[in-house]
Amino acid sequence: MDADKRRFLKLILLLAFVLNFSLAVEAQKVKPKVSKTPAVAVVVEDLRLNSKLMAREMPYQVIYPGDYHSEKSKTRRYAVVYLLHGLTGHFDNWSSKTKIADYAKQHNFIIITPEGANGWYTDSGSENNDRYESYIIEELIPEVDKNFRTVAASKYRFVAGLSMGGYGAIKFGLRRPDLFTLVGSFSGALGAADWTEKEIGTKGAIAESILKVYGAAGSQTRKENDIFQMIREVPAERVKELPFIYLDCGTEDFLIQNNLDFARLLREKKIPHEFRELPGKHDWKYWDAQVQEFLRLSEKFLK
Repeated sequence: MDADKRRFLKLILLLAFVLNFSLAVEAQKVKPKVSKTPAVAVVVEDLRLNSKLMAREMPYQVIYPGDYHSEKSKTRRYAVVYLLHGLTGHFDNWSSKTKIADYAKQHNFIIITPEGANGWYTDSGSENNDRYESYIIEELIPEVDKNFRTVAASKYRFVAGLSMGGYGAIKFGLRRPDLFTLVGSFSGALGAADWTEKEIGTKGAIAESILKVYGAAGSQTRKENDIFQMIREVPAERVKELPFIYLDCGTEDFLIQNNLDFARLLREKKIPHEFRELPGKHDWKYWDAQVQEFLRLSEKFLK
């Protein structure tokens, strides 16, 4: 083989080596395509219940589990979490002020957010048609169990709330332990039924709503809705019937002492509970974090 042919052959081999090396390097750079599953669409729906107890239509919101409307899950039944709003709030606060719809993707709960206005989740001592406790317990819960694929048993029903709603959730659990397995309070206004003009004055949303709902100091409505007194009066043999109580409060919250006092009473009565004293204020940043904790805790109670 002459010199020119040898040089030509070497050139061909060199080009083939360079080409193969380049392709190998390029193959290392190109990442395989990952098939991404589309995000689960969570449906949030506003509904109304024609309440006889309230003598008007009452709005509430439903946040469905991600697979609720899928063909595969059309016979599946779900646990329910009721979330109660705070004073001056409304039924849609949880979906508009937190990322509850995103958190719902991680859990298989039907989430219900009722309207409580400024009624302290209590049957008012002065307004015949402001019966917020009876409405939720006697009308809304049966309505939800009737119209949605729930598991209508206490083990699969949870209730929690913020501030006024925290008070309401614990009261519901103490009053009707047959309905709930877990109740939760975030920054709860737990002493509301005992607050008088001396502590809160007569002006502003807190004072005006308290006096309207509970009446004057010493009223029967106050006595019947004081959750501190309810705990003091729980017979030892009934403790095991109560739902588990979860409560938390931020260290910078004006209600921290109220919550510390309630937690101390729970310890004295040996009532199963968990109390978390956490950094935070009386605001939506704190409640957005804590509702996630409650959803996780609720899931544990299902296991």
